[in-house]
Amino acid sequence: MADTLPETMTAMGFDEPGGPDVLRAETLPVPQPGEGQVLIRVSHAGVNRPDVIQRKGAYPPPPGASPIPGLEISGTVVAIGEGAAPELLNQKVCALVTGGGYAEYCLARGEHCLHVPQSMPMAEAAAIPETLFTVWHNVFERGWAREGETLLVHGGTSGIGTMATMLGKAFGLTVIVTCGDDEKCEAARKVGADLAINYKQQDFVEEVLRHTDRKGADVVLDMVSGDYVQRNLDCMAEDGRHVTIAVLGGAKAEINMAKLMSKRQTMTGSTLRARPDEFKALLADEIYNHAWPLFEDGTIRPVMDRSFPLREAGAAHAHMEAGDHIGKIVLEVAPE
Repeated sequence: MADTLPETMTAMGFDEPGGPDVLRAETLPVPQPGEGQVLIRVSHAGVNRPDVIQRKGAYPPPPGASPIPGLEISGTVVAIGEGAAPELLNQKVCALVTGGGYAEYCLARGEHCLHVPQSMPMAEAAAIPETLFTVWHNVFERGWAREGETLLVHGGTSGIGTMATMLGKAFGLTVIVTCGDDEKCEAARKVGADLAINYKQQDFVEEVLRHTDRKGADVVLDMVSGDYVQRNLDCMAEDGRHVTIAVLGGAKAEINMAKLMSKRQTMTGSTLRARPDEFKALLADEIYNHAWPLFEDGTIRPVMDRSFPLREAGAAHAHMEAGDHIGKIVLEVAPE
C-alpha cells in the first residue's frame, strides 16, 4: 500500500435520477483496495450509454458496486490489496470496472486490468475496455462469428459500433452497419465497414439481403431490440445468430417463431456489468491473448469523439444523448 495518498477525492455523483444536470461534483473518501483489488489514480474515464441509463434511474449498480457512474478507466495503479499481483503497482493500466470511474481514484480487480503500452495515449486506453469486453464476448463468444462470415451492427458510429467494425475486420468478417445520416455512414466506412446503410433513407433489411446475394447476415449485434428484432431475423442467414446487448428501442419484441424455426436461427443476449468477477477475469485473459496485441501494436485504435473535464460529466452525457458523436466520449480526470 502506498502511504502518500490523499484522504479524499472528487467524484461525480447524483442524488436523484434525472437529466444530465443532476450530475454534480462531490468529495468522497479515497477507497481502499480489498482482496484482489487495486486502486487506480484515474487519468481518463470512458463515457458509455449504460452510464446515461444509470443516471436516469433505469440501470442501478449491482450489489457491492460503487454508485458513482463509470465502467472503464485508464490510470496508474497506486495501491494494491492482498492477493493482487504486486507487479501491477505503479503500472499504467486500463480496466473494466463495475462503477466508480467518474472519480479521481477508482477500485478495480487486478485481473480485470490490461497493461497500457507506452505508445498508447491514456485517453484512448480509457475508451477501450467496456466496448472491447462487450464486443468480444457477444460477437465472438456468444455469436460464434467466424472468418468469412457477415456481421450486421446497428449504431455503426457508436463506441460499440466502431469497436465491432474494427474487431470484425481484423478477424476476417464482412461488416455491415446502420447509421442515421450520410455523414455517419461515411465515417463508418472510414472505420472499415464494408457497407454503411442510412436506415432513415433505406430499408436495412433489403440492403443487407442485396449485399449478401440474399443469404443474409450470419451474426447480428443488436442494441435496438423492439420492432428491430423481427427485421433483424428477416435479413439474417440460415443458422444465423442474433445477439442483443441493449434495448434502446424497447424491451419487448414480437417475432415469427415459424420463420425462426425454418431458418434454424439462434437468439441470445447478455449484459456484462453484473457478471461474476471470475467470468470477467477469464474474458480479460482471452482478450489479452487474442485481441490486445492488435491494440498494443496500433493495428486497432479506438475512434475518439470528444473529451470533457471530469466536472463537465453532465455536458458529456448531454453530448452523448444528442446522438451526434462519432466514436468514444471520455472524461479527463488527471491526464498523464
